[in-house]
Amino acid sequence: MYKKYYIDTSIWMDIYEDRKGYNKEPIGYFALKLFGLIKAGKNKIVISDLLIKELEMNYSIAEINGMIKPFEKNIEKIISSKDEINEAEKIAAERDIPKGDVLHSILARNHKLILITRDKHFNKLKDICKYYKPEQIIF
Repeated sequence: MYKKYYIDTSIWMDIYEDRKGYNKEPIGYFALKLFGLIKAGKNKIVISDLLIKELEMNYSIAEINGMIKPFEKNIEKIISSKDEINEAEKIAAERDIPKGDVLHSILARNHKLILITRDKHFNKLKDICKYYKPEQIIF
């Protein structure tokens, strides 16, 4: 049975910009290797309306399409429900963290997805959904 991964916006950016971490670790490379493993294993990458909106803050539609194109056979799309958005708003206000991060966690939980991120806000959301960094999956 294949696995389904929900990749946080920052991980997509790591690949596209080939970013390095604070200690010069190759986080872009780690992310790219993860995407390669997902593709090779015929697993799924789930993208949401929220992910696309967040990417649109930094990239053109053409750039986003270019990011997604190599993995299009592995892509599934989901849309945030009104209930999920309302739950995210409530939790974000209670915990003083961005609503988008909460919604990513809720989407991953509700759709039984493996959440991949390196954003520290997700430490406050472990009770909603466990998360992994790319290097935790590839090594």
